Amino acid sequence: MIRIGISGWRYSGWRGVFYPKDLAQHKELYYASHQLNSIEINGSFYSLQSPKSYKAWYQQTPADFQFAVKGNRFLTHIRRLRDPEKPLGNFFASGVLHLREKLGPFLWQLPPNFLYDEDRLEHFFRCLPRTVDEAVSVAKHADRREADFPDNAPGSHVPLRHALEIRNHTFENPDFIELLRKYNVALVFADTAGRWPYIEDVTSDFIYLRLHGDKELYKSGYDDETLRWWADRIRKWRKGSQPKDALTLSDDGPVPGKKDVFVYFDNDVKVRAPFDAHRLGEMLSIY
Repeated sequence: MIRIGISGWRYSGWRGVFYPKDLAQHKELYYASHQLNSIEINGSFYSLQSPKSYKAWYQQTPADFQFAVKGNRFLTHIRRLRDPEKPLGNFFASGVLHLREKLGPFLWQLPPNFLYDEDRLEHFFRCLPRTVDEAVSVAKHADRREADFPDNAPGSHVPLRHALEIRNHTFENPDFIELLRKYNVALVFADTAGRWPYIEDVTSDFIYLRLHGDKELYKSGYDDETLRWWADRIRKWRKGSQPKDALTLSDDGPVPGKKDVFVYFDNDVKVRAPFDAHRLGEMLSIY
C-alpha cells in the first residue's frame, strides 16, 4: 500500500489555485480527498479535536481513503513526553477512533530543542496503544473530557501504528534506532531543506515520509528529477530493501518484509504540496 497526500487541507492561499474558486470551504476536504488517497490531520497537533469533527471527516472522504493523525503538542512540546498517561488519555478520548477503518498512523513530532532521552522515550513508547482496544483503555486516563469512541472499539484488535519525527542532532545515535525497532515505531524520513537531521533507518513495518521542501522549508516545490529520486527510493523501501546510498546509523539492515508507505507533502506556502503529491503518485502509478 502506498498513500501519498498532504499535511492539512485548509489553507486560504490554496483557494482558486488547488481548490476551484467557487468551492465552498466546507467542501475542501471532500475535494482534496477525491484527488489524493491520504491526508495528514494537523489540527489535532494544535488542539484536541471533537468527536463531531472526526465523524464528519469520516463521512466526507471516500471509502478507500486513510488519514494520518498528528499527536497533540501539549504532550510533545509542553510536557515534552513527561508523564504521558493523562495527555495520551485525553488525545485518544477526543474521538479520533471515530475515523474507524480510515485511521492510519499517528505522527508524534518532537520540537527542535528536545534532546535524545532514552528513558523518557522508552516510557512514552510503552504507553502508546498498539490496538484500538488498547486505545480505549488509554482513553480511560483522560482528565479533560469524557471518552468518546465507536461502540465496536472495545475489544477490537485492529492494530495502530506510530511514527516519530525528530528535529535535534542528538538523536543521531544507533541506540535510538534500536529503541525504535524494539517498539516498532517508524522513524520519519523528513526532508527539511537541511535544517534538521535526515536519517533513513527503517525501524518499523511501515515507512513514513514528510517532505517539507528540499531547498526552502515549507515553500520550495519538487521538480520531476527530484520526485523520480523519491519514487525510486519508495519502490525499494516498499519491497523491503533500501537504497545503496541510504543514510543510516545502524549497521543492521532494515526491518525485514514488504512495507506500507505513507508520504505527506508539507510545502504548502506556495501551493506546491497537492500538485507535488499528485505527480509523485502518478510516477508510482497510484494516481
